[in-house]
This record gives sequence, C-alpha cells and structure tokens, in this order.
Amino acid sequence: MSLYVQESGPADAPTIVFLHGGGGAGWMWQPQVDGLGEFHCLVPDLPEHGRSVDVKPFAIAESAVLIAELIRKRAHGGRAHVVGLSEGAQITVALLAGAPELVDHAIVSSALVRPIRGAGIVGPGLIRWSFRLSVAPLRNIEWWTRLNMKRAAGVPDEYYQQFRRTFRELTESGFTNAIIENQRFRVPQGLDRVLTPTLIVVGRHEYDSMRASASDLAAAIPGSRACEVAHARKMSLAEEHNWNLTAPDLFTRMVRAWIADQELPDALQPLRVFDRRGGSSSALAT
Repeated sequence: MSLYVQESGPADAPTIVFLHGGGGAGWMWQPQVDGLGEFHCLVPDLPEHGRSVDVKPFAIAESAVLIAELIRKRAHGGRAHVVGLSEGAQITVALLAGAPELVDHAIVSSALVRPIRGAGIVGPGLIRWSFRLSVAPLRNIEWWTRLNMKRAAGVPDEYYQQFRRTFRELTESGFTNAIIENQRFRVPQGLDRVLTPTLIVVGRHEYDSMRASASDLAAAIPGSRACEVAHARKMSLAEEHNWNLTAPDLFTRMVRAWIADQELPDALQPLRVFDRRGGSSSALAT
C-alpha cells in the first residue's frame, strides 16, 4: 500500500518533504505548511502512523526507501528539500545515506543515534505489554489523552483533536516498532559521500545522548552544520523536542533560511558538547 501524503503549494515551486516523529502524523507540520505556502509541500504519514496505519511494518530503513520513491515520483524535478524531526530525522539520515542525490537541502532535528541509558533492557515484549496496560485501555479517556499530549509529546492545546485521533488510531505493532526502531538506529554507512547541505539541530536542554548524537552526525556528514536552539522561554523536554509546534515561527524561519542558503535565526547557535571528563563545554567545529 502507498503512504498517505498531504500535498499543497504551487505546481512549479521547489518541493519540501516533511517527516514527522514517532507516534505522530503529518498534521504536526501544519504550521510549517501554512508558513511556507510558496513551496510545494509533501507531508506523508509514515508507516503504521496516522492515515498510513495499514502500511506495515514501520522500520526506518524501509521508510527511507518509501520516501525516496515519493521524491522520485512526486517532487518537482525529482529532488526535494527534506525536513525531519525525531524519528523523521532518523529517516532523513537514512535517506541521505542511501539516496543523497534526491535531497537538495536537509534539516535533521533531534535524530538519536546513541543509546539512551537504560533503554537497552526494554525489549519488544515489555513494550507490547506497556501498550496493553497504559495505552489501549485508557486512550479513549480525555484526561489521559491530554496528559500524554502535554507531558509525553509537548503538543499545544490547539492540536488536541488531531492528537486524539492519532492517539486512538495507534496500534500495538506501530507503537512497538516505533520505539524499537528509534532505540536501535545508529549512524549508517554512506554518509561520508553526502554532498547535500545538511543542518543538524538539537535543543539546548535535550538529553545528553541526543546532543551527542548531533555531534556524531556532524562528524559523519561532510560540510554539515550543527546547531543548538536557545528558546526564548523555558520549555519541557517534550516541548523542546517537538519545537516545530511549540516555536513554529522560529522553526519555519529556520527552514526558509537554510534552504535559501541564508543566515540562520540568532536563536540557532553552534552546538556545544559537554565534556564530562573536563567539566567544560566546547563549540563543535563545523
């Protein structure tokens, strides 16, 4: 089956492909689609997510193949700018490794390529039971849905209806595969031949493993640029992670600037990686 894809914008404009994070769907990109109306936008729901829930199974490598096919068939000129967030950013990295010739500019926001402490002991069986106990029996309860929306996803209140629909449609298989794929993804081979201008972004206060992952990717992709985002207000980890929704104007300005080869907004600063051994931080050379 084919992915569900939302398409908008002028018929002769450059194409941007937006890839959402695990557990979400294409609606998460609505602020950017609205703010970048001069571009041709393709916004797929990834396998086992949203309206692509029947496209199975979800896997990062296979999703990258599907996105490559989407670009070849529907992007103007057979090339696209690609913007990925979280698990969508991991797919963007896999796409760069496998088919860099299809990507004009890339933005990789919070792509995990290092293990999170303790995650290795959580296998598929435990994840499936977690779904059965904490998601399946409770997802029709409004307060539980709102709690997950705010605490786990950092999604603003105005997207409650979209979040509720996606939350209710989530399957045990999709939930399990998304978590396992996210945990197991590592820097793929082939990135050393990438010539695509690539912006690697991470929140200033995200987990150490996420910030270290940004550093790893910057080292692996020649000529890439790594930045951390200093938000104007204090955010939770979830809000900082899904900042295309919590700071939509800034995210949109970043996308427009990067794909136009212009100066990035001031809130994006060179990534500083904390050195636990020396107790200090240093700017990442890019």
